[in-house]
Amino acid sequence: MRIAHIAPLYESVPPKFYGGTERIICYLVDELVRMGHDITLFSSADSRTSARLAAVRDQALRLDPYPLKSATAAHYSMLDEVRRRSAEFDILHFHLSHFLHFPFFEHMPERTVTTPHGRLDYKDLRAAYRRWPRFPMISISHSQRRPLEEANWVGTIHHGMPLDLYRPLDRMSADAGYLAFLGRLSRDKRPDRAIEIARRTGMRLKIAAKIGDDDRAYFHEAVEPLIDGQQIEYLGEIGEAEKQAFLGNAAALILPIDWPEPFGLVAIEAMACGTPVIAWNNGALPEVVDQGVTGFIVSSVDAAVLAVAKLEELDRGRVRVVFERRFSVSRMTNDYMRVYERLIDMSHSPASQVAS
Repeated sequence: MRIAHIAPLYESVPPKFYGGTERIICYLVDELVRMGHDITLFSSADSRTSARLAAVRDQALRLDPYPLKSATAAHYSMLDEVRRRSAEFDILHFHLSHFLHFPFFEHMPERTVTTPHGRLDYKDLRAAYRRWPRFPMISISHSQRRPLEEANWVGTIHHGMPLDLYRPLDRMSADAGYLAFLGRLSRDKRPDRAIEIARRTGMRLKIAAKIGDDDRAYFHEAVEPLIDGQQIEYLGEIGEAEKQAFLGNAAALILPIDWPEPFGLVAIEAMACGTPVIAWNNGALPEVVDQGVTGFIVSSVDAAVLAVAKLEELDRGRVRVVFERRFSVSRMTNDYMRVYERLIDMSHSPASQVAS
């Protein structure tokens, strides 16, 4: 099967630091290549992939030091290149969250599929879908699609990861047993809640997180004054190589989010290390965390404090087993393959050819 994957240009594939979307694209593309498919990845030139790389920008936008950049121009140039080469592929798989590609491919929606990786509750999205209703969509959780239930959903596919990417540690370090916060230091992610949980339980909290330009003022005003370097420690943004030790030595990953999380990749990264997750009852996390098995879903700081006290009841070996059963890259890729095959069959049907 000849498949084009079209990635956002904000981060490389995989990202050098933070970036859940680009990690999933990397895992999916590499697994499809391993299965013998002919895969082309449209991305920035600093991406690393086993697929054919169609480089459409010299480097990813976020780490490009040039002061003046246009994300819109970069993505439009990429989409024009994909459209020019579209006949080379059986299906075009878009991973763009804000649907810039719809006008470019409205003459051939049946040969595309889109996985939006972000939230879908923006005011203007419904109006856009009324204009372009034929584009097949795959949600990354059942929760993600609720604001746009009228869209042309053809499946829900939870994320997956290579089973050997992270593993439980053979031996924890002398520093083990802390609470971990991993992701972005933003209001939506609520690091202040994580700090309160640590203080009320008397446990240490290690924060490994990106500070985006939009979050810098929030960090300096609301979070930085709470970091004492002892009980509450900020490590900065960590890369792939540091994650296994960071997550594997943690007593639990804390996800005290205050937004409709579309999936929560960091949750299954922790599970891969055998580390349970304490997460708020928001977005997709109740779909991802098995209550009382791989962690606890809570709705308040009080409930999170009680959950910390129950962590010893959880079997870290079982956390890993559930991860292997539910969140492997092979399961995710096979799910996508079934959708690709169904869409290709439909695009070759007489009814589809008449409609197009």
